[in-house]
Amino acid sequence: MDSEPTGRAVEAPTVANLRDLGGILLPGAGEGRSVRPGALLRSADLAHHDPHTDPVLTERGVQVVFDLRTTGEREAAPDVLPPGARPFVGDVLGTRPGAAPARLARYLEDPVLAEQELGGGRAERLFEDAYRRMVLSPGARSAYAALVQTAADDGTHPLLFHCTAGKDRTGWGAALLLLLLGAGQDAVRSEYLAVNDAVRARYEPHVRRFVERGGDPEIAAVLTEVRPAYLDAALDALTERWGDIERYAREALRVEAALDRLRAELTV
Repeated sequence: MDSEPTGRAVEAPTVANLRDLGGILLPGAGEGRSVRPGALLRSADLAHHDPHTDPVLTERGVQVVFDLRTTGEREAAPDVLPPGARPFVGDVLGTRPGAAPARLARYLEDPVLAEQELGGGRAERLFEDAYRRMVLSPGARSAYAALVQTAADDGTHPLLFHCTAGKDRTGWGAALLLLLLGAGQDAVRSEYLAVNDAVRARYEPHVRRFVERGGDPEIAAVLTEVRPAYLDAALDALTERWGDIERYAREALRVEAALDRLRAELTV
């Protein structure tokens, strides 16, 4: 197993699941190299962000907030940006806004719908399928290409990227950036799984009501955590189609020209 640490949780009362990817070791970038602290942040949405009572993002000087959500999600829960930050949208699920990652809250509100669409073991399979599509679908590839290009640009750091819960679309975005920067797969997996406590805490009241109304606890668990099988589904799709992360960047994302800048900007 690799010994690379995960990123660091950042305490922010009005920003759920906020993490700094700084400090993760990058053996593929050279001995002793790591992600530059404070440059790459990930989180849940900023709909409840209050920059007045919770100035963490302001104090960190966030320059760009990159939103991976669908149009419907953004309209239902618009971000509250820190002062001076610029918004950027990269809709991962644009052609499939009803995919499971975008309907987490809807399912937790309706145990009957959740059972109809996710019961009988279908929930985990649907998430695995969603992860494969995040790698393979042209719309998702376009969104993640924009994330990579934005992260590579001068003047965009600190960059905060997020979806709704900050676990699936954001989780694959973090994995992609870390792999491109030279992280080992064990470190990528550790960072990917490290969000589970924060996500469970955020959705605990929703899960409690869901179960009290007859919802299946296993469906709730699938909805409110990430699992190794999901990340494996994405990585397997990438490997089967393109072979490795460099070819994926070159042929699927078409961001080869940005990779040197990405690595220069985000590694120390």
